[in-house]
Amino acid sequence: MNILVIRFRQMGDAILATVLLNTLKRNFPDAQIHFVLNERIAPLFERHPSIDRIITFTDDERHHAWTYVRKVWKIVHQTHYDAIIDMRSTLNTMIFVLMSPTSRFRIGNRKSYTLLAFNHFTDEDGNQPMIKQNLGLAAPLGVIRPIVPVPEFTLHVTDKERKEFGEYLTTQGLDFNRPILLANVTAKLTSKIWAEDRMTWVLEQFMQTYPDYQIIFNYASEQEEQNARRVYAELGSPSCVFIDVKAHSPRELVAMGTYMTLFFGNEGGARHIMHAIGCPSVVVCAPENKRTVWIPQNVVPAEGIDYRDFAQGKDCSAMTREQKYNLITKEAVWKCLQRFIEEHSLNGQARK
Repeated sequence: MNILVIRFRQMGDAILATVLLNTLKRNFPDAQIHFVLNERIAPLFERHPSIDRIITFTDDERHHAWTYVRKVWKIVHQTHYDAIIDMRSTLNTMIFVLMSPTSRFRIGNRKSYTLLAFNHFTDEDGNQPMIKQNLGLAAPLGVIRPIVPVPEFTLHVTDKERKEFGEYLTTQGLDFNRPILLANVTAKLTSKIWAEDRMTWVLEQFMQTYPDYQIIFNYASEQEEQNARRVYAELGSPSCVFIDVKAHSPRELVAMGTYMTLFFGNEGGARHIMHAIGCPSVVVCAPENKRTVWIPQNVVPAEGIDYRDFAQGKDCSAMTREQKYNLITKEAVWKCLQRFIEEHSLNGQARK
């Protein structure tokens, strides 16, 4: 059995898609599972045990109509797919099933323009947890055998990758006998950055309450680094913050995550990486992102803080993004973080 899963978009979306890949591999262990995604994030999924082949598209290929159509045609005619699962179900991605009408299962989301393309549908629900929506895409295959869902989304690094990053952390002065916090004080998108002064205040409380913790700031771009270093300066350049330690690639971030005790900060793709590698997390969600949708609940402890939790009795329809963000107070975030740490006994040693 050959199964093609299509999941373009951002890093976090693709990571959450692994619940579907893991479910497919668990229920159809002999199946060949091919995964289509953006080239820039493909390295994250190398050597994933639930993926037999990664198929990538560059941004240029995706935005050049003839190049895109020709590549899709080649993919679906080189391999006969018994099932094609289109996780996005857009006019762009739907071309895969339109070019493979003999595939027995053509699965996608029910939309007005998808009715002639797919023969099995799931209904999108913006209030439903994302991993539940993703798992629903495997349901049509239940006619072959009962589907046992796997709600865990996962990433993998090799022992060599993990060892090398551990050696790097050691050279930078990290002590694996003490807990380590990865703090996401900034974000790639400015719209996902909670007020910097509030984030700084919470970190001050954290350092005073848990002095044994070592802290690494997560940042990637030049602008993110500037933001992170500004927060570091506002904190007084404390010795417990290892400001120069960083992951230089998504795979290095996965390797780093295997040593982290806790992840805290702004919600985004980095949080999904930490969750996928088994690191507990507490994050502040941007107004557009409901925690009930984007903060999955499975075996890895995770909590999101959402302005909706503070909006009872308030009419938020006319509020700006900033006003919604401001409903989330620094005191509430600190209380949540402290409770989470104590509840899950995360004030002990670092992961080994």
